[in-house]
Amino acid sequence: MNSLTSLELCAGGGGQALGLEQAGFRHVALVEIDAKACQTLKLNRPHWNVIQADLRDFSATQYKGIDLVAGGMPCPPFSKAGKQLGQLDDRNLFPEAIRLISECQPKAVLLENVRGLLDPIFDEYRNWINHEMIALGYIGSWRVLNSSDFGVPQLRPRAVFVALKSGLASEFEWPYCLSSSTLTVGEVLEDEIGSRGWKKAQEWKQLANQIAPTLVGGSKKHGGPDLGPTRAKQAWAKLGVDGKGLADEAPSPDFDGTPRLTVKMAAMLQGFPPDWEFAGGKTSAYRQVGNAFPPPVAKAVGQAIFQHLSITKQLTVG
Repeated sequence: MNSLTSLELCAGGGGQALGLEQAGFRHVALVEIDAKACQTLKLNRPHWNVIQADLRDFSATQYKGIDLVAGGMPCPPFSKAGKQLGQLDDRNLFPEAIRLISECQPKAVLLENVRGLLDPIFDEYRNWINHEMIALGYIGSWRVLNSSDFGVPQLRPRAVFVALKSGLASEFEWPYCLSSSTLTVGEVLEDEIGSRGWKKAQEWKQLANQIAPTLVGGSKKHGGPDLGPTRAKQAWAKLGVDGKGLADEAPSPDFDGTPRLTVKMAAMLQGFPPDWEFAGGKTSAYRQVGNAFPPPVAKAVGQAIFQHLSITKQLTVG
């Protein structure tokens, strides 16, 4: 399979980048402002061209004609967990993404964010994004994709925007549900939570018999190494997980009580492979995990884009 090229914006801990790599894309550059997240990317993929930079200071002119620009824009401006200030929030980077798209004119665009971006309060802003993309020569659409439909053991709806050059946009097919039997938290974490010989691992697995609530990584302004607000912690408790913090390691053989997740366990519930490592302390590492676009969802969307671009390329050549 011939690879297509991708420029990754706001790469974070690599969830979207990993999924797109699995879909067949070759990243020519990954831009991320956070130093620890950049370390994570380099730790797992030493060959990736990781650029630590503020998106506002980055230019994409050298990547003109690339196949795909993809990115997970910061979520706090649109999250229901925040004030939903949208375009008034200084963390909103959609205008920068549009500028970069204008500079490099990719064949396709993939942007993802929290489900809240599709709320009526942001109708006008989404229309502005659509209008700007049309002015640049793209036809795009928004979808809510539920991560659990793609095998991720978590309640994690995401707002996803895909746009293609107007001449390539006909009959783009969004990915369909790939998994009719998503694994439960207990099934995914059974081996890891029992990795140090915890005697009650099997008993815990039976309790953790549903998918997880949405992991919340927080932002630089808010959020620490715990599993979210009170309602989220209550949902985790029903699964036999103490959501008040994160553990350094799996439970010991004689551990008695409600276990906490490790960063690795949280990452596995996001769809990261067990060998994906995160740089930094627990707060930084968990922020990278909790803010990630689950790799299996990114892979599914990436495969749909890859297939569409490949087919249109063949038709053009033919």
